Amino acid sequence: MLITGGAGFIGANFALRAVAAGNQVTVYDALTYAGNSENLLDLVGREEYAFVHADVLDGKALASAMAGCDVVVHFAAESHVDRSITDPAPFVSTNCGGTAMVCEAALQAGVERMVHVSTDEVYGSVDEGSCSEDDRLVPSSPYAASKAASDLIALAYHQTYGLPVVITRSSNNYGPLQYPEKVIPLFVTNLFEGRNVPVYGDGKNVRDWCHVEDNCDAIDLVLRNGELGTVYNVGTGNELTNLELVDRLLKLCDADPALVKMVEDRAGHDRRYSLNTTRVRTLGWAPKWDLDEGLAATVSWYRANRWWWESLRNGDR
Repeated sequence: MLITGGAGFIGANFALRAVAAGNQVTVYDALTYAGNSENLLDLVGREEYAFVHADVLDGKALASAMAGCDVVVHFAAESHVDRSITDPAPFVSTNCGGTAMVCEAALQAGVERMVHVSTDEVYGSVDEGSCSEDDRLVPSSPYAASKAASDLIALAYHQTYGLPVVITRSSNNYGPLQYPEKVIPLFVTNLFEGRNVPVYGDGKNVRDWCHVEDNCDAIDLVLRNGELGTVYNVGTGNELTNLELVDRLLKLCDADPALVKMVEDRAGHDRRYSLNTTRVRTLGWAPKWDLDEGLAATVSWYRANRWWWESLRNGDR
């Protein structure tokens, strides 16, 4: 199994479980700011694990790493919306160009299956109801647009060349090993240190929260049993406004509500995301994590692993 972006948040969680399940795993990662080799420390020295430090835009390195692989799970992506608004170019390059390179390498290597991991943000804001996999893509941010394009690239490789690819689009993930620029680890670590928690706009934007282990379960199931050329939404229905999320985190961190600061809204900020997950549930998937239990476990992990995030916040690595 080749896992691109396997030193990132979701990729590392997936790599850890893949090795634990007995797979021979090669993690392929450029180790940009959000890729962290310390996420994979538990795998170092294991015969089932290998690491390749390279970029998904490097076709030769991809071809070499993919030789002999049966399956590919493609996580590698630029993924932070705020960064994409400030500087869109790396998102187009990595998410579009990189996905094309991975698809081409997988095609040439003759892999049996490939999963391209995407996001619910490709659907854009949803006023009512929930998005199904065949709904129109209306991305708002450069990040979401680059992911929508990468989905279409993967599907085109299936349609034109017969690449055996499936796609997952998940709602917001949370859990251990998430880089502290993302909302839950940012808020939690800020609260631990008595810093302000910035909430965009009126705080009523709605997101559906999925524990990373539940998403990894879905990705693994789709990898094994998903219909080729098909998209699978992955979400739990745990929809919270940002203010509701902050309220839960304040209580879990025993923090002062005065630390919450309302700030100017982000450009192009989608109001609500919501996914219809009938298709993946038909395969047999269902989330295992209760939201309150998952948030409590996540806060506990960040409290117990200050060594992991303090140096990231301070720019020491």
